[in-house]
Parts: sequence; structure tokens; C-alpha cells
Amino acid sequence: MESTVVAPCFQLKGGMFTLTSIQLVSPDLTHLGLQLQEKIMQAPKFFCNAPVVIDLQKVGQEGIKLDFKFLKEVLKEQKLFPVAVRGGTLQQQTAAVVAGLALLPESRQEEAESRKADAHQTENGLEHPSTVSAPIDSRTRTPTRLITHPIRSGQQIYAQGGDLIIMAPVSPGAELLADGHIHVYGPLRGRALAGITGDKNAAIYCQSLEAELVSIAGQYRICEDLKTSPLWKQAAFVNLQQDRLHIHEL
Repeated sequence: MESTVVAPCFQLKGGMFTLTSIQLVSPDLTHLGLQLQEKIMQAPKFFCNAPVVIDLQKVGQEGIKLDFKFLKEVLKEQKLFPVAVRGGTLQQQTAAVVAGLALLPESRQEEAESRKADAHQTENGLEHPSTVSAPIDSRTRTPTRLITHPIRSGQQIYAQGGDLIIMAPVSPGAELLADGHIHVYGPLRGRALAGITGDKNAAIYCQSLEAELVSIAGQYRICEDLKTSPLWKQAAFVNLQQDRLHIHEL
């Protein structure tokens, strides 16, 4: 009897995707829906049907319980799709998994901060059971990625382990990603995300700031917010100071 050969139905591939992160700063979720609605109204098209990660870094303390079922319902009411959590205690992560959420590892920047905290505890004679990998030294970055042609809508360019330099215009709907800095020697009309592995020292430089979104180490500002800056459509650079994005004249 001859066996039937069935063609493969799928392939597993690695990919690079950008996800919006919602960082909880309080375990009290009473006003979350209203505050979230007010934020989304600033740019409804950007957030519509967007997958989001729930960041538990600031509420990840023993004894703090979170109702992830309720949290998912609040997010879905605003047309957001929670897919995973990051950080938090073991108890919080277990509750998140039970609620149908995946777990994401911490960024390299967060791992570095955890490593420093562990070292401090060791110096003071305190034990800490967790271990984290060492952050990547900036000197080990790969060579800068240089692109000389225009970046069209729908294109995504990623500079893994280094900086990204674009010597041409970036169209709306295009996306630039870099572990390091991003330089655009032309109008920046798409999205630019620098320091995506957690480098808070990364920056974004452009000859004309017209971006749909700029982000550094997970902190971002959208087009509607950028338009209020006096440097809109001007040469500018964006950096991160005290976990807030600042725009400066170039």
C-alpha cells in the first residue's frame, strides 16, 4: 500500500515585530478604561486592533494581585489585543498565563538593571535567587547599516546590533528599527524606533521631523503629539531623558 505524501502546511520563521507596551503604574485598574480611552482618542487609527504587551515592571511586587481577565476585557473594549506580559512576580506571571497571555523576557536594559541590583544585594550580604544574562556591550555592536535608496510605504528596515543610516526620504507607512541610533538624511515621515533592545542612550536624528511615531527604548511619541513641537518639519534629534522623549534642534 503506497503512502500518501502530504505537503507541509506551515513553516516556523523568526520575525521582528514592533508591539505597543502598556506599563501599569498602579494595581488599581478602576480608572484604566477611561484613561485609556482618552489616550487612544489622540490617535485612534494608530491603536485600532493593535496587539499590546502588558508591562508589569512597576507593579511587580510580592503580594500585589492583578485581575488579568478584567484587564483583558478593558483592553479589548478599546479595540486593543493583549498578547503577553513582561516582568512581574512569579505569581503575577502564573495568573497571566492562566488568563491566556504569553510571557515575554525582559529587555537587555532591564536585565542590566537587575544585574546591578543583584550585585548591590550581594555586596550587602543579601541573597538573590535569580540570575540574568549580561547586557551586550556597545563596543560589540555590528557595523552600521547604511541605506542609500528611499524607503517606501510598507517597508521595514532593521539594523540589528548597530546604528541605522538612511541617506534618502522615508515615506509614510515605512518603519525603521535599530538597536542603536537612527539617522535620516531626509524627511522622516514613517515610524522610527531606536534602541529597541533597551538602549536608553540611543537617539533619532533627521533633516525633517514629520514622523508618524518616534520611539526610544520603548518610550514613544505619536504624530499628533509631535506636531505640537516647534521643530515639526525641522531638522531635529530625539533622545530619552528621565524616561521621557525630548526633541531638540539639530
